[in-house]
Amino acid sequence: MTTAHSSADSSSRPGESAVLHRRPGLGGLVLLSSVVVSLLAASSAPTPLYATYATAWHFSPLTTTVVFGVYAIAVLVSLLVFGRVSDHVGRRPVLLATLALQIAAMAVLATAHGVDALLLGRVIQGVSTGAAVGTLGAAMMDIDRHRGAVTNAAAPGIGTGAGALLSGWLVQYAPMPTHLVYLVLTGVFVLQGTAVLRMPETVRRMPGARAALVPRMAVPSGLRGTVLAAVPILFATWALAGFYGSLGPALARQVSHSDSTVVAGLGLFLLTVAGALSAAVLGRTPPHKVMMLGVALLVTATLAVPAAVERNSAPGFFSSTIIAGLGFGAGFQGGLRTVASRAAPTERAGVLSVLYIVSYLGMGVPSVIAGVLVVHDGGLVHTARLYMWSVLLLCVVALVGLLLTNRSHGVDRTADAGPPAPTAEGSEPNRRPRAPADTAARSTTENR
Repeated sequence: MTTAHSSADSSSRPGESAVLHRRPGLGGLVLLSSVVVSLLAASSAPTPLYATYATAWHFSPLTTTVVFGVYAIAVLVSLLVFGRVSDHVGRRPVLLATLALQIAAMAVLATAHGVDALLLGRVIQGVSTGAAVGTLGAAMMDIDRHRGAVTNAAAPGIGTGAGALLSGWLVQYAPMPTHLVYLVLTGVFVLQGTAVLRMPETVRRMPGARAALVPRMAVPSGLRGTVLAAVPILFATWALAGFYGSLGPALARQVSHSDSTVVAGLGLFLLTVAGALSAAVLGRTPPHKVMMLGVALLVTATLAVPAAVERNSAPGFFSSTIIAGLGFGAGFQGGLRTVASRAAPTERAGVLSVLYIVSYLGMGVPSVIAGVLVVHDGGLVHTARLYMWSVLLLCVVALVGLLLTNRSHGVDRTADAGPPAPTAEGSEPNRRPRAPADTAARSTTENR
């Protein structure tokens, strides 16, 4: 199904003409969001398996966090190198290449017999995911700017949580525990690749693809203040995700006195599903209010989680994890929507890649440091306490930044509050009048 969008809707900002008038409809948005879910599910699928791998291959918690950190580093490098390519070659070619890489990664992980293969599989996964996330986010916003922004915030959490829980369930109850989850995901990626192959392209190709491979943090000058306002909350939310991805399984087993792989993945599942729920519910709330709510919830969680761990309370740990997840979804969605809704189509993939670079730095760097601390500086509970205090400090920085930015009017309080209301004719969105020069340029373009 395709939809034709009005010319006014596709040219309200510089570069909007790069979006094709004949684009995928709601079915395309569903397909792209399902790819995000699958990619993030694959990224979290090894999490419940780390204990199984550690037992079989005799490695320490430090190795676990290194494996986790290597994936995050690969994502970062891929975002820097490939983050802007789809703005030039189109969304479909990049998505097809990344799905092929994911299939290769699943093959490596399904046949892994040691840490070397595990590291290789995670690197391939990271390269694929890094190249895909900015492209997928931009493609969803090409189709529908508001729904695409909300889906960008919700889908990663659903995928991450679903992957951890599905993997834990298969490890616990299904045959071939270290193989089956990867084989299932391989089948999903094949089906999605076939669907992407049939999907219409969402942007026109542009010259400059080779130059786009040169790593750089591409933030247009008009968006820099907005990006700086969003960076602390994005880093804090994904640092929390890194906590549950690296230390979470061991903590869940300790407080629940269980060796179940389902329990090991439960913390990450609750965090990300609660995050996806808050992203969906708050989709039409002004982004600055969503970010403020996210900070408040994260502060509450960073105080509650260490208390529950020290008391060895499973109900306290998992209930505070839900609060953390609501804060994760609100903070991430608010930051993402604030920035992404302002970016033109020719800037979207690059800008979203910068936001994901910040996010994956937040997820990867603290997690690796935590792994070192677990081994060399006081064990799991002490490290968990220090980690949460660090996230609390990041939340304070984010709050100060938001207050200062709002005071200086650096963040538009009405940004992306929802789709513009239709006029009496029902086709043209209500937008501010264009400048005469912009109108004249547009008329010249349309008459060609």
